[in-house]
Amino acid sequence: MVWNGNLNKIDDNRWEIPQGEFPGMNTNAIIYASEEMIQSIRSDNAPQQVANVACLPGIVGSSMAMPDIHWGYGFPIGGVAAVDSDSGSISPGGIGFDINCGVRLIKTDLTPDDIGDVSKLIDELYKNVPSGLGSKGLTRIGMKEIEEILVNGSKWAVENGYGWERDLEATEEYGQMMDADPSTVSDKSRKRGLPQLGSLGSGNHFLELDIVDKVFDERTAKAFGLKEGTVTITVHCGSRGCGHQIATDYLQEMEKYIRNNKVSLPDRQLACAPLDSKLGDDYYKAMCCGANYAWANRQMITHWVRESFENILEDSAEAMGMDVVYDVAHNIAKKERHSVEKHNENVLVHRKGATRSFAPGRQEIAMRYRDVGQPVIIPGDMKAGTYVLVGRKGAMEQTFGSTCHGAGRVMSRKAAIDNLNANDIKKAMTDSNIYLRNGSEEGLLEEAPNAYKDVDEVIRVVCAAGLTEKVAKLTPLGVVKG
Repeated sequence: MVWNGNLNKIDDNRWEIPQGEFPGMNTNAIIYASEEMIQSIRSDNAPQQVANVACLPGIVGSSMAMPDIHWGYGFPIGGVAAVDSDSGSISPGGIGFDINCGVRLIKTDLTPDDIGDVSKLIDELYKNVPSGLGSKGLTRIGMKEIEEILVNGSKWAVENGYGWERDLEATEEYGQMMDADPSTVSDKSRKRGLPQLGSLGSGNHFLELDIVDKVFDERTAKAFGLKEGTVTITVHCGSRGCGHQIATDYLQEMEKYIRNNKVSLPDRQLACAPLDSKLGDDYYKAMCCGANYAWANRQMITHWVRESFENILEDSAEAMGMDVVYDVAHNIAKKERHSVEKHNENVLVHRKGATRSFAPGRQEIAMRYRDVGQPVIIPGDMKAGTYVLVGRKGAMEQTFGSTCHGAGRVMSRKAAIDNLNANDIKKAMTDSNIYLRNGSEEGLLEEAPNAYKDVDEVIRVVCAAGLTEKVAKLTPLGVVKG
């Protein structure tokens, strides 16, 4: 389907769907995009989902979508919506099935010359960090441990030898959402999470070895510990089957709720419940558990990344300067305080394929970054690499402190499988001097570089709109695809 509704240009980076475009819209909808991107966005019909989100009970401000927008479940990928903390609703479709899918960046003091043969390191990472569909973690845990992980997140991992205490400070929420309540999580969710802790999974998840190719902001890059010519590692994964089952369980309950209470929504995939209801509160607490699982997962992967470097390079991770720069979530809902119509209010911000982008001074930012702003890590496709950005004032004023989360798809997974050739993808990676290890051929096709938007253009829009500012560009040396 193609979007044929009104999409009025506000400026070079924003487009509006007016509130009266569809019955039931409680506010307007704004899409961040350039003129060059808007035709592709129309053809995906994702603007319809941005308009649908404007019908969410208790929404405040605008329904928004970032330039990496594409069709999703309920909300579009790239969707942002805040609801009033008293009268608003929480929607699993505004968070996603992979709760707290996110990105972690690890720096090093090494240069490519220090590493030598990239293939040896990538092969070691491929061996030590389980990846692929249904992949299982290397650690055997029981129901007692999963309960602790749902409550304590990254803190559990560090306390059990998977990483360093200072990793927590470089993790959003310090790797632990305090409202987590494991009594709201089903046995099925726990059982699905048991074997998968510490694994990358499949789909668009990856582990990438990069070089800091260009620094745009020396002061901020220095604060982040990034230096041109050094090697970094990017980890992208989430809450695996545990988070997926939490979302599934509560979507079923919320679909019953909207039917029984005759809640009018344009799409049942937007099924929701009031935040102040038992169902809404239980889901929020369960989502916090899923987020904590994901942070523990990325923390354990960090430990195995460091071990892999130590095994191949025969030096300690400490000596190699392997600190976490930051870990950001991009499928989550957060209780935050923001300006709404010139008044500071408590809201719940849904970010579905969108990243927090707080400007300097916010107390939620780790002390070491509070003067410069929150690090924002934006992967492109596996050939294009990753941008490191920093949060700016425009995000606080326009988007409840939010920005994009990646390049965003221009081709569905099915279309990529049907139309692309795996050998062509492998050749393109080799021609770019990027060493690739992947699981299935189907997974490789789904994640082909040409299935994604031009990340340079996505970044240009969010920076021109004042949501973020460029700090550094990371270019891939080697990739492990889930």
